[in-house]
Amino acid sequence: MKGLEISERYFLAHGAPMIEQKFGDYKQRLAAGLVGDGSECYGFDDEISQDHDWGPDFCLWLNRQDYDAIGAKLQEEFESIAQRQTSAWGAGRVGVVEIGEFYKKFIGFDHVPADNWEWRVVPEDNLAACTNGKVFIDPLGEFTAFREGLKNFYPEDVRLKKIASRCMTIAQSGQYNFMRCVRREEYLAAQYAETKFCADAISLVFLLNKEYKPFYKWMHRAMKRLPILGEAVHDLLLEIVTTHEADLTEGLYEKKNRLMEDTCALIIDQLRKEGLSDSPSDFLLDHGPLVQSKIQGPEIRSLDVWID
Repeated sequence: MKGLEISERYFLAHGAPMIEQKFGDYKQRLAAGLVGDGSECYGFDDEISQDHDWGPDFCLWLNRQDYDAIGAKLQEEFESIAQRQTSAWGAGRVGVVEIGEFYKKFIGFDHVPADNWEWRVVPEDNLAACTNGKVFIDPLGEFTAFREGLKNFYPEDVRLKKIASRCMTIAQSGQYNFMRCVRREEYLAAQYAETKFCADAISLVFLLNKEYKPFYKWMHRAMKRLPILGEAVHDLLLEIVTTHEADLTEGLYEKKNRLMEDTCALIIDQLRKEGLSDSPSDFLLDHGPLVQSKIQGPEIRSLDVWID
């Protein structure tokens, strides 16, 4: 059984009765669930995950007025039934939290970003973290309303700006610099270029799917589930990073370079399908400015195409 399901069952067995018995006047005002950091919030937990910050537990979210009224007392009662063994770096993942403070921890604001500039400064994996997991109950709806405001994804101009930038950096690291580093025998630089290529390609696939890319440890697994290019790009990138020897027909680095080109070809084809580029070029760099030209707002459109 996955940690998220264990936590929901634990809440229903212990948390809900505690609220009913001791905070009955607030039971229609409390939200509960498990959202945020931790593999179990993405459904990726396994036996290895259980060595720290894992186990039956949950969050209780209240608005500012209710938190001021009962937050401290509710936290005391929560601690009396808490089961999770928390590490030095895992504090604050569960327990009683004011709604605005919960989201502010991840996005830096106690409100849904109000404009393109606020959206642009929020790290993508933080947006993934505060919209993952599951809300078990939310009769008042305030926590869920904030959550849905984030899950609606970036404003389109911001999404296009990020896609344009990824086109540039994917092309630079993979199609351009990777083999140049190899030819110079700069193998550390080549390895970094390979890693950068993979990370940015994954990010671009998430942007095409209008989903937030999670923490690097889980982004490849999450990408594989995505309907647009998810499995295809996952398999190509996996082959890139697991190719360690030359074969009879192709050298090691030549094969990696070909797989990078195949990845870019898939991305370019998708950009054309979505009407984001009409360039005939097979160099992804040439598509970035065309994607950027689709941005409606002049302030965002005028930014350097390389800047995300």
